[in-house]
Amino acid sequence: MRKLIETIRNIFKIEELKRRIIYTLGLLLIYRLGSFVTLPGINPEALQNLVKQVDGNGLIGLLDIFSGGAFSNASIFALGIMPYISASIVIQLLGILIPKFQKMQKEGESGRRKLNQWTRYLTIIVLIIQGPAYLANLHSQLPPSAFVLGSTVLFTVSATIVLIAGTMFVMWLGEKITDKGIGNGVSLIIMVGIIARLPRAIISEFATRFSESTGGLVMLVVEFVILFFIVAATIALVQATRRIPVQYAKRIIGNKQYGGVRQYIPLKINSAGVMPIIFAQALMFIPMLFGNFEATSGIASAFADYTGFWYNFTFAIMVILFTYFYTAITVNPQNMAEDMKRNGGFIPGVKPGKNTSEFIDTIMSRITLPGSIFLAIIAILPAFAMMLKINSNFALFFGGTSLLILVGVVLDTLQQIESYLLMRHYDGLTKTGKIKGRS
Repeated sequence: MRKLIETIRNIFKIEELKRRIIYTLGLLLIYRLGSFVTLPGINPEALQNLVKQVDGNGLIGLLDIFSGGAFSNASIFALGIMPYISASIVIQLLGILIPKFQKMQKEGESGRRKLNQWTRYLTIIVLIIQGPAYLANLHSQLPPSAFVLGSTVLFTVSATIVLIAGTMFVMWLGEKITDKGIGNGVSLIIMVGIIARLPRAIISEFATRFSESTGGLVMLVVEFVILFFIVAATIALVQATRRIPVQYAKRIIGNKQYGGVRQYIPLKINSAGVMPIIFAQALMFIPMLFGNFEATSGIASAFADYTGFWYNFTFAIMVILFTYFYTAITVNPQNMAEDMKRNGGFIPGVKPGKNTSEFIDTIMSRITLPGSIFLAIIAILPAFAMMLKINSNFALFFGGTSLLILVGVVLDTLQQIESYLLMRHYDGLTKTGKIKGRS
């Protein structure tokens, strides 16, 4: 406890870090307040049916968690940040398929700004599709008295514009947090929404266990013990690395020789972090858009069943594929081989240059496979939790996107805070001073 108090004091002694943390908390507070502002033209007192739909549907419940409860509140932020993530997926895929986008990816900061602009445009297109779909869901769940303006074209157009503006404002908040705050803004916004739903999920599970005579306190203790081990396993997955030994060649400086020092390239078992599961989850929401069309209602209903075989099988496969895809984007074996060659280093038994690049690529492919499979297992654990009669709200925290985002984002943010402390010669957040994030 004394160590914790001392660390907090050290954090607020660093003026820049203190300013960034306060700035981040302020913008996150604005986001949380906005999630309670109901869409103009809807009576907030008539949202009980929407809340029941969220509680009784695992997939929609997950969407509500991502939006921090804004979905069930019929809020101006109801669509959350997921349309932006969906657009980001498409833009990154285009970066592989289309030469123009490949060129922008290699243009550095100017290319990144252009890609961000394209992502914003595509986000608006996604919102134009998702906005009316969300409003159609409101009309099917709420009584006519809930709509002050009625089911008019004016209400649909104005509410869609408000929903688009709400998501774009959330995007802006995320970018500002990344630039002037601490941590990744978009990830923190998603994490805050998840944390906001956690107390309600725990209360629901308490009520379920004690009202339905399903094990009571003993079962609750068992659930929390299992949850503890799942969290520990997730942290281990995020931090696990495979080290490749690198022998640096001898260098002569003046009359002194330096050499024979063995160093290592740390290759992460899960280099892609939490992004594959976010990408996969964003795409799994797409069938919900077509649920109101007769021709596609059967497929939509099959994928809307959060505990169903086809939903979880497809979700797991997509997580594995996205893990390889995102690892290929974030880890470049050729650049690593060239950097090693420039620094006079080599991998024992492997020729520098192309052979080193192929060796690193092979190692990455081999260690990514178990990492991706483990990630897929964690992704579908909530479905098994619901099969074991755990409350659907609480089951979403037994793995899946919720748990991975919480673990990954918390570790990343703590790592940034620790780097500030160590740069100012203060003790880190841990005894070793080595918190490993996803990056």
